[in-house]
Amino acid sequence: VPEYSVSLDEEGIGKTAFELIFAFDEVICLGHKENVTVAQVKQYCEMESHEEKLHKLVLQSKINETKDVMKRKASEIEKSKIDKNRGDKGGFMSMGSGRIETSLSEISIPSSGSGFGSGSGFGGLINEVDSFPTKSKGRQPSSATAPPKGSGMQLGKSQKTNQFLESLKAEGELIVEDAKPKAGQAKAATALLTDPITLTAEEKLNVTLKRDGGMSNFDVQGTLSLQILNQEDGLIQVQIETGGNPGILFKTHPNMNKELFSNENILGLKDPNRPFPTGPAGDAAGVGLLKWRMQSADESMVPLSINCWPSVSGNETYVSIEYEASAMFDLQNVVISIPLPALREAPSIRQIDGEWRFDSRNSILEWSIVLIDNSNRSGSMEFVVPPADSSVFFPISVRFTATSTYSDLKVVNIIPLRGGAPPKFSQRTNLVTENYQ
Repeated sequence: VPEYSVSLDEEGIGKTAFELIFAFDEVICLGHKENVTVAQVKQYCEMESHEEKLHKLVLQSKINETKDVMKRKASEIEKSKIDKNRGDKGGFMSMGSGRIETSLSEISIPSSGSGFGSGSGFGGLINEVDSFPTKSKGRQPSSATAPPKGSGMQLGKSQKTNQFLESLKAEGELIVEDAKPKAGQAKAATALLTDPITLTAEEKLNVTLKRDGGMSNFDVQGTLSLQILNQEDGLIQVQIETGGNPGILFKTHPNMNKELFSNENILGLKDPNRPFPTGPAGDAAGVGLLKWRMQSADESMVPLSINCWPSVSGNETYVSIEYEASAMFDLQNVVISIPLPALREAPSIRQIDGEWRFDSRNSILEWSIVLIDNSNRSGSMEFVVPPADSSVFFPISVRFTATSTYSDLKVVNIIPLRGGAPPKFSQRTNLVTENYQ
């Protein structure tokens, strides 16, 4: 599940529901024949025919072309409407209708074959352009050409009738997410899923461990940020609760009421009549309310330690490497990157707990473990490369995420300053590695 879902909560699973269903489907299908690996499942899920990709690209170019034509014609109509409006209104309307009909006939649609020529997408375009004169004339619009407000252009009805194509499109989203129309859709989706108020507690971890044991640096920097969608929800105060770790130093934003925070653990602005700023749905950063920092020399605070033993034997170097994770956190998407000497071929992996990938361009071996929890707090890997100096395999860098934090900060209540019921809010906690070596 963590291969497809960033977070293991309900929201994260909901966002990737389709991908998870298809992944489990592949597990069941492959399970009858052989032992299934995560790499196999991902490979089968991402398989897509060349013809389908080509078809999608052609379709998208036609949509973009027609949208450009529509915008140009709409601006022409709007311009003529403004010019003619200064003259005789009745005369304008009769001329306007003729102008619109002729301009529509000029619009050339690319050759059919994609089901677009006479589909509901172009119907929506005709209706949008046609709405200019009908509003002024008071004529009743046709019920057949009245799409719901804001629906814009649509492609046929094949999505509803063909569930399989819809599922392929859901998988295809990940492949072509950089395309401009997709970006707009993604933003709309996040707006629908986001709660009115979202609080995010994130901690960044900077750790440097020594080759022969011990620790030279351990630094945690955390922030609590607030994201409000609607301006009417801005007049609030946030009540928090911390784990009581004495090594953590909290610092409020300069605009916060420091006495209120130190006495009651409530984050509110100095001026209670001033609302918190609001941001767009796609802006995940939000407004910073609180910062904290923790430094330690206690090695038991380290969530993951690595032990690497290279040893030369004849014409080969055997490297044994193991990880050991503390019980404090469950770590997700763990990737341990080991630098290697310049190699012509991938190293020979003798034994591994997890998956591996060889980055030949940078000569790095990536050892990945999807989830480290109580079932696998320790694991090892052994590989063989041509003879090399032991210093080549360092520094080893690690990246992972977790849904728990050192501060154990939780939002317990949102207090509306105008009274009434407290607004709905969601909170996210995230621990990420910034520099972990």
